[in-house]
Amino acid sequence: MSFSTLGLSAPLLKAVKEQGYSEPTPIQKQAIPVILSRKDILAGAQTGTGKTAGFTLPLLELLSSTKPAKSKQSIRALIITPTRELAAQVGESVEVYGKYLPFKSAVIFGGVKINPQLLKLKKGVDIVVATPGRLLDHVSQKSIDLRDVEFLILDEADRMLDMGFINDIKKILAILPKQKQTLLFSATYSDEIKKLSDKLLNSPVLIEVARPNRTSEIVKQIVYPVDKERKRELLTHLINEGKWKQVLVFTRTKHGANRLTGQLEKDGITAVAIHGNKSQNSRTKALSDFKAGEVRVLVATDIAARGIDIDQLPHVINYELPNVPEDYVHRIGRTGRAGNKGEAISLVCIDEHEYLANIEKLIKTDIPKVWLKDFKPDPSIKAEPINQGGSGRGSNSRGRAQNKPAQKSSKEPSRRKK
Repeated sequence: MSFSTLGLSAPLLKAVKEQGYSEPTPIQKQAIPVILSRKDILAGAQTGTGKTAGFTLPLLELLSSTKPAKSKQSIRALIITPTRELAAQVGESVEVYGKYLPFKSAVIFGGVKINPQLLKLKKGVDIVVATPGRLLDHVSQKSIDLRDVEFLILDEADRMLDMGFINDIKKILAILPKQKQTLLFSATYSDEIKKLSDKLLNSPVLIEVARPNRTSEIVKQIVYPVDKERKRELLTHLINEGKWKQVLVFTRTKHGANRLTGQLEKDGITAVAIHGNKSQNSRTKALSDFKAGEVRVLVATDIAARGIDIDQLPHVINYELPNVPEDYVHRIGRTGRAGNKGEAISLVCIDEHEYLANIEKLIKTDIPKVWLKDFKPDPSIKAEPINQGGSGRGSNSRGRAQNKPAQKSSKEPSRRKK
């Protein structure tokens, strides 16, 4: 099957061809015709499956076949994402695939000055990609009109709920017209997602290209048991021994990310950190330098787990396991994208054995363990409680200052403004 059989117009097919794509991915094959038939969808898709193009292409097609907005300030399509990085990624996709169409788009998120966004919205845009917090800022300033929105897309809705944006989402939904086409994408399913979809979607078509909470089969997963104090030494060994040029490393806390970055630099390995305490400009530059190959290692907290889109990223390292098992799926989803092979390595100390057990239970897989001769754990070391450090996703949404993995809480986490 080719893109030309999916009902897309010549301008879109030309843009797709220029990106080097000839055959749609499974999510695109299923989603595009359904969206073009103007039906709501609930889509469960692993990250890296091509879902962004799966909704961007039919959205642009439908906008081409409907009447223009009633006023200059009226937004026709709204795409909501959980993080700034993901918003930027989706915005880039809209620009790339819509380059031969007359539509104007804007990406709005926090952490940067609002005035340039105000100016762009004032000139008039058709498509807005936004994070919830900054979108509501614009709503309160009356700089954006959502009353004529025809298409609503919630991308990675599970992550938004996880980050405590449910009240923001409810406020936004209350402003939007009832008559609209809604697309909800989620990498994992939960009771909260089901409740949201029941309220939001009208007789939706369920699309699923991978079982929920399962990792990609083309990602090779390995666990290296190692003492906590020797993790950095082992990481440096693996990078140098494998001559890795591009490595994404996840830590549990912001402080841990900064500390590890400094240690790697001392070891002669170029590295940069990306996390919530960094300014948006520094986060953007760090990601750009990493993509360009100017630094070998990008050290990130879970705020970046779903906002990093890098073609053919070969290695993801869990320097520390996440305390929420679903985050493991999102982390290693940064590699093995769009059919490319990838490797996900976890450095696991005795303190994290329960975290590992819960991850394996979630993904229904026993991850192979490899004991390196020079890094075998000391059997005399006993497990100690894990301090979340007051930073990273664990402390902001459902962290626990103990070595037991965090459980789902009925209490809504505080919203982190994006």
